[in-house]
Amino acid sequence: MNLTGGIVLFAVIWFMVFFLVLPLRLRTQGDVGEIVHGTPAGAPHEAHLKKKVKITTAVSVVLWAIIATVILSGMVTLHDIDWFGRLDR
Repeated sequence: MNLTGGIVLFAVIWFMVFFLVLPLRLRTQGDVGEIVHGTPAGAPHEAHLKKKVKITTAVSVVLWAIIATVILSGMVTLHDIDWFGRLDR
């Protein structure tokens, strides 16, 4: 894995974790009872994005380190996941 591959891997992991963290502890305007005119009742009352970005980054760094270690150590290679034998050509 080169530098570009590591950056792309981190970005993919970061966004996947971010989309999992976004709905945690979500309180909508409808739940609170303070619906702003012109917005749907399902809109977030307070998003807490700064905290969610910090959590996402921390989890992503740990996951990236584990996955990068597995890739760089050679425990799993392309030939291990070549189920149809197309890489032997």
